[in-house]
Amino acid sequence: MGFVYYGNYAAYFEVARVEALRSLGISYKSLEEGGVLMPVKNFEIDYLKPAKYDEMIEIVTTIKETPKSGILFEYESLNEKKEVINRAKTTLVFLDAARMRPIRVPQLIIEALQLHTDKNGQ
Repeated sequence: MGFVYYGNYAAYFEVARVEALRSLGISYKSLEEGGVLMPVKNFEIDYLKPAKYDEMIEIVTTIKETPKSGILFEYESLNEKKEVINRAKTTLVFLDAARMRPIRVPQLIIEALQLHTDKNGQ
């Protein structure tokens, strides 16, 4: 059909989450090495316009709330004309890798988000 397959967005948002955390100085690898897993609990998306094959897509990722037992990522995907083509959210939970049990948000994530907020005044 010439459009990006709708299921691909889950993978795009995973890359966006990884990069959002990396911009805060946190890597998934370091979390996993520290015994913390972050599986997706919920994923929702509203498709507004299709993205076309070979079109560059920009994904703006935000974390608007201080996480507690989970972390909510919000996304807006923009096409080359800077039009919003979809909006999405994923909620991830924190698990102790050894026990596979829920845990509170790691302190390093809270500190990184506070530092980012203080730096950007938001």
